[in-house]
Amino acid sequence: VELMELMKKTAAELSEMLTKKEVSAVELTQAALARTAETDEKVGAYITVAGQQAIEAAETIDNKRAAGEALSPLAGIPVAIKDNICTEGLLTTCASKMLYNFVPPYNATVIEKLSAHGAVITGKCNMDEFAMGSSCENSAMKVTHNPHGLNHVPGGSSGGSAAVVAAGEVPLSLGSDTGGSIRQPAAFCGVVGLKPTYGAVSRYGLIAFASSLDQIGPFARTVEDAALLMDAITGYDPQHDSTSVQTPFEGSLRAGLNANVKGLRIGLPKEYFGAGISDEVRSSVLAAAETYRSLGAEVFEISLPLVEYALPIYYILSSAEASSNLARFDGVKYGYRAEGCEELLDIYVKSRSQGFGQEVQRRIMLGTYVLSSGYYDAYYKKARAAQRKIRAEFAGAFEKCDVILTPVAPTTAYELGSRTADPLEMYAGDICTVSVNIAGLPALVQPCGFDGGKLPIGMQLIGPRFGEQTLMNAGLAFEQASGLRNLIAAL
Repeated sequence: VELMELMKKTAAELSEMLTKKEVSAVELTQAALARTAETDEKVGAYITVAGQQAIEAAETIDNKRAAGEALSPLAGIPVAIKDNICTEGLLTTCASKMLYNFVPPYNATVIEKLSAHGAVITGKCNMDEFAMGSSCENSAMKVTHNPHGLNHVPGGSSGGSAAVVAAGEVPLSLGSDTGGSIRQPAAFCGVVGLKPTYGAVSRYGLIAFASSLDQIGPFARTVEDAALLMDAITGYDPQHDSTSVQTPFEGSLRAGLNANVKGLRIGLPKEYFGAGISDEVRSSVLAAAETYRSLGAEVFEISLPLVEYALPIYYILSSAEASSNLARFDGVKYGYRAEGCEELLDIYVKSRSQGFGQEVQRRIMLGTYVLSSGYYDAYYKKARAAQRKIRAEFAGAFEKCDVILTPVAPTTAYELGSRTADPLEMYAGDICTVSVNIAGLPALVQPCGFDGGKLPIGMQLIGPRFGEQTLMNAGLAFEQASGLRNLIAAL
């Protein structure tokens, strides 16, 4: 098989080729690295490429396979990792000057799990600094471009993880999602992204932005591939993450895939299709709803009136948590320390002023403000109360429907630099995604069409807690009916 052709295949196809020994893990890793060398100058998806480590990991897998060991379907498959997930011995920067030289002495739980499955980690992907942003333009390291339109943003904060899959550099990657950071880049880059139920995947070793909202999840080019990666990373982590739980679909999402959606009840919340959503996005998602109808699903309008409060709730809660989570980066223990400081306070002030970018500083200040005496009750406490109401509203909706279908973002990928001047306009782009994190629900994003400029349009399927299998099945049904799968940008 021609090496470059390998990178056009899905993870499931590559897994089968590896099993049949039609290709070795080393050849596959070399193909991934060759594709990266060829395209990543244009795309800028990686901060760190771990070429040598990847080849060594692949050699280990080939030796195990030659010795006749039973291996996971992921064994030998290249996977890229968002740069806020700790990887032992491999630079983990959060795309921030603050952690420019941080090499973790330990692995995140998801990395341990991937290693146990024999996945080959190819490197660390660019992102918005500390996962704060929706365009990947807040990285202190570099700019990532959307592979489907190089002068457009890939989305954020997991922009590098989405772009690396869309560019055909690897078949799979991991991102993290606090308010849409997996789903919006998946939509912008025309790939599949899953934000799992809160607690389904251990957060140990994920450098925290907002601990009650963050969740690690997969990027892939097909629903089956996303299920394959998700099967490897889910699970209860009693040792390291007390918020993780035992899931009903433990490791069985791929085996449980079934594209029959007859009788599936799909709700279309009218609030998600209102003003601000571009006509192309709206009509593409509504066309997807018609596809479901033709496959025998029941599709009907529902209402989620509290969703309009989701953005302010999200920015209050996430900034409050960010302000306390990022307090540890003080120029003393590790990471960036400012030069020429006379005393301790000086170290703190200068290191944080120089080490954090503008967006991170903005959110730390907002978060510190809403937690401060006199404002805590007015903002933070109210946002928590409103969060409970949004959770209850979704729970009520899921009594009537099995999944909820919505747009992912109001527009397709916008041009680089077009929104950096106005943070509020950037925040408004999260309107369709943040409520899912506030409610702790799972949501699957996949391509459902293209706009006039040939940029991908994504759709979002939201499920009840631990409804991942239902989401994957509904996603698979649409993927088969539409043929929109395994989209690789022609770079």
